[in-house]
Amino acid sequence: MSLLPELARTAKALETTFAEIPAERKQQLHRLSNYISQKRAASQTINLVFICTHNSRRSHMAQLWAQAAAAYYNIRHVHTFSGGTEATAFYPAAVEAMQELGFEIKKEAAEANPRYMVKFADDADGITVWSKRFDDAANPTADFAAIMTCSDADQNCPFVPGAEQRIALTYTDPKLSDNTAHQLQIYKERALQIGREMLFAFSEVTR
Repeated sequence: MSLLPELARTAKALETTFAEIPAERKQQLHRLSNYISQKRAASQTINLVFICTHNSRRSHMAQLWAQAAAAYYNIRHVHTFSGGTEATAFYPAAVEAMQELGFEIKKEAAEANPRYMVKFADDADGITVWSKRFDDAANPTADFAAIMTCSDADQNCPFVPGAEQRIALTYTDPKLSDNTAHQLQIYKERALQIGREMLFAFSEVTR
């Protein structure tokens, strides 16, 4: 499966920066790699649910990057999802940052909480994303790993029903830059950080 050209270039560039990931961070990422490896060895579907408070920024970025990383490293039967402790909307600056890195994202309807069709490869179906609670009917109810992408959700959502494993991979909220001159730069930096770490985790999956 081949990523879209610009996204493939971004992924290739990020591969050269794995050394920037701190050792303690890699330990958490190896938990994700090991979970994927175990499910793969058992020939089981790999469901990953990325959770953040509002499901508007970091959880969406991680969901999309994880799906792209699976395609990039040809790890099949991976399905990624996201959710929050409440639903809001996929934040426009986060959408723009992901588009800048090579994801093709199109809004399906103009509404308060729009759905977006996201493509990451020419030879793969796109995925539809929108803001929702982590226990929304669109998400798996069992046999999945819950990846907590913000400390607030990690602290306030101590139990995720149906999760086989819970992994804390928290990121600084780019929301701090909203309505500033550096907004897109900060969002892109966060999207690149998440992309680097998702690519690293999938690169470590046992063949």
